[in-house]
Amino acid sequence: MIRVLFFAGLREKLDCAALEVDSGGLETLADLREKLSERGDPWRRALMDASLQMALNQHLATAASPVAAGDEVAFFPPVTGG
Repeated sequence: MIRVLFFAGLREKLDCAALEVDSGGLETLADLREKLSERGDPWRRALMDASLQMALNQHLATAASPVAAGDEVAFFPPVTGG
């Protein structure tokens, strides 16, 4: 299983803070995003946003980063500052 966390506005859009996903058949974060997008239009719109940030085991990652059972993945909107 892969533990998936959602932060900030993304958590509110999806009405979900965390979930567990079966890691079977998933090789990269892009695969995970695609699998989660199958949950419906709100998920697809939120997760296919090109500006979405991802972390794998608490380190920034890219869509090409490999995933495996036991990993923790976080999705969050870009951070802005003033």
